[in-house]
Amino acid sequence: MNWQDNIPLIAILRGITPEETFAHVSALVEEGFTAVEIPLNSPDWRQSITDMVKTFGDKILVGAGTVLRTTEVEELAAIGSRLIVTPNTDRTVIRRAAEHGMTICAGCATATEAFTALEAGAHTLKIFPSSVFGPAYIKALKSVLPPQIPVFAVGGITPDNLADYLNAGCAGAGLGSDLYRAGQPAEQTREQARKFIRVYRDAVK
Repeated sequence: MNWQDNIPLIAILRGITPEETFAHVSALVEEGFTAVEIPLNSPDWRQSITDMVKTFGDKILVGAGTVLRTTEVEELAAIGSRLIVTPNTDRTVIRRAAEHGMTICAGCATATEAFTALEAGAHTLKIFPSSVFGPAYIKALKSVLPPQIPVFAVGGITPDNLADYLNAGCAGAGLGSDLYRAGQPAEQTREQARKFIRVYRDAVK
């Protein structure tokens, strides 16, 4: 499955607990999401990711965010995580994830960091924090990047501004607090998911 051929939006479930994961991820999958990231600063992330890999791993891309160390990559590979999202550009982390055949979305902010990530084996670039840089910056940065490399906007993306980043050339986006906040009910996650998917589909018509 090439998840980017479907809805190239990554659901970032920062702060979710193992008890909550099934309800929220079920809602996201039912609404059309095909990639879910559980950041490693979430409570008991090992259990959450393990459970979601077992339940949804054959349907969607399940993985981890805020991955900072190669030891974390090894542990994630062992439990079946297929997606690695980093907040920074760390060659050793990216290379180790590439060796395991994982999909890598590497955090970067400048052209130097972007090319460093690509050289190390990243498949996708995550411009973070996108709301600080804005769509014009990303459009300018994309002009020097290989055109086939997907660029994702992450950080401050809302249903109101998602289309601006897509129009600037982003392939998709990572969606955090405007999609999911720790403790919110699953139906709220579903409602926000619908808003984001509606905007995405309207923008790419």
